[in-house]
Amino acid sequence: MAKPIIGISQGDPNGVGLEVVIKTLQHSFIYEYCIPVLYCNPKTFTSAKKMCNIENYSYTLIRDISEAKENQLNMIASSNDNFEVQYGKASLNAGKEAFLAINRMMQDAKAKKLNAIVTAPVDKSTIKIEQGFTGHTGFITQYLGAQNSLMILACEELKVGLITEHVALSKIASLITKDVIINKIKIASESLKKDFGIVKPRIAVLGLNPHNGDSGTIGNEEKEIILPAIEQANKEGMFCFGPYSADGFFGMKNYLQFDLVLAMYHDQGLIPFKSLAFEDGINFTAGISIIRTSPDHGTGYDIAGKNIALTLSFSNALFAAIDIYKQQNETAELKSKPLAYQELKRERFRLEG
Repeated sequence: MAKPIIGISQGDPNGVGLEVVIKTLQHSFIYEYCIPVLYCNPKTFTSAKKMCNIENYSYTLIRDISEAKENQLNMIASSNDNFEVQYGKASLNAGKEAFLAINRMMQDAKAKKLNAIVTAPVDKSTIKIEQGFTGHTGFITQYLGAQNSLMILACEELKVGLITEHVALSKIASLITKDVIINKIKIASESLKKDFGIVKPRIAVLGLNPHNGDSGTIGNEEKEIILPAIEQANKEGMFCFGPYSADGFFGMKNYLQFDLVLAMYHDQGLIPFKSLAFEDGINFTAGISIIRTSPDHGTGYDIAGKNIALTLSFSNALFAAIDIYKQQNETAELKSKPLAYQELKRERFRLEG
């Protein structure tokens, strides 16, 4: 199997993104498993390399993916502007640089020149001026023309999918419908099979209200929307359970019995997830035409420029992209070579006397 070509966006240049990228890609063993292409402003790369006190670290500037070579860091210049890095500072100029890198990378992703992409963290507030950008997941989903997608946070113990993502708490109930839940369950089920190699995935679905609505005294969404969605999904061949009250579910570690947990909103799923995997968890987007992962942390403005950012989450995201690429190829190969159907026949035997 050929090494996957993996696009990597620089993230917010005033944050820790390039620091974790550079520290990860300086290890030679990375190049045994993939061909990395970094979308970046070369000037911000030089600044980050200097901050990391790394001298013997070169890259090859290329114009097109066709020029990318193995065993080297390939770079496509997303911008050549004279940007001044100011670590720890949110700025519209930094947001512009971050968005240019994402946009340039997505051009190659949409053209199917990349096998996977890994996005370094950005500050949404500095690039909200770009129409339609509410975060990587939504932007990438829309850019690729996908009808829907699912944000999955993953670590060794737990995978959490989100029914709603970056929306105000006051709007969540109105966005949760039976059709939305069924669609997210379908994406989760297919992704667990195709991307993670789980033959019959078990999916837990959380309720929306405290104590699952306490039989309607707090809310009726569990009875009127969520439970019917679970029942319909099971009728359609999926394997899901719930709804579960989130506090007891995580408190009793019931998540260990399932392959994925579907949370109704961002903090319901991410607070327990980040309590388990703040330093090593990854973000994966299911349901789109390319593999996309990212570290599960943000720009880290408070530690940016101090050369102390941990690389574990980013390196896990990179290797997750490689693993999912391999798994998708294995799944496709198995489906292309199914065993021939043979009708079961009853054999009759007679003992000779």
